Amino acid sequence: MPAMPGPVADEKSALLAFLSQQRQNLRTIAFGLTDDQARSTPTVSALSVGALIKHVTACEASWVDRIAAAPGHPAADQIPFEQAVATYADQYTMTAEDSLAGLLADLDAQEAATQRIVAAAELDAPVPVPRSAPWFPQDVEAWSVRWVLCHVIEEAARHAGHADIIRETLDRATWFELMAAADGMAETPWLKPWKPANARSSPAPPAPAQP
Repeated sequence: MPAMPGPVADEKSALLAFLSQQRQNLRTIAFGLTDDQARSTPTVSALSVGALIKHVTACEASWVDRIAAAPGHPAADQIPFEQAVATYADQYTMTAEDSLAGLLADLDAQEAATQRIVAAAELDAPVPVPRSAPWFPQDVEAWSVRWVLCHVIEEAARHAGHADIIRETLDRATWFELMAAADGMAETPWLKPWKPANARSSPAPPAPAQP
C-alpha cells in the first residue's frame, strides 16, 4: 500500500486520490486489530478505532448522497429529527453486532460509490447547504461539489489522526510500523514493521549450566 497518493492528472483525480489516501490511512491504523481491540476505548475519548471507521464511512456517504441528489436535497433530509439523531449517534459506536471486517467492507463499498458518483459530477455544480444543524451557515445557499470533496477529505483526515492516537494507546503501534507490516516491507535500521505483542520477541534460551 502506498504511503502517499500517486501522480494525478487533474483536479478531480487529485481530490479522489487524496480522499482515497485518508481511507487507506484508516485501514492501516486498523491493521492487525481484533474486533475487541477495534471496539476498545483506551483514551479519555468515548471513540474507538472501529467507531471512527464507521463514522467516516457514514459521513462520506451522507455528503456523497448530497452530490448525487443535487440540485435537490437527499431523502435523508426528510426523516424525523429524532430518527436522524439516533442514526447519527449510532455512527460513533462499534456495537457488539459490528465486526472490523464488516466496517472495512463498508468503507470499501463507499469508496466505490464515491468514485462512481463523483466521476459523473461537475466540480462546479451547486450542492444545497443542509439546514439540519446549527453549524451550517444560514447565509449560503449552496456549496460546490469541489467544496464537498474538500470537506470530506478534511473529515477523514481529522478522524484518521484521532484513530492514530487511539491505536498507539492500544499497543504502541505507529502508522509507519503498521504500513510496513501491512505492505510486507523488510526491516531496516530505521523502520521496523509492526508485530503483534506476542511475536515481538522470543524468550531468551536458558544460560548454560556453570561447571
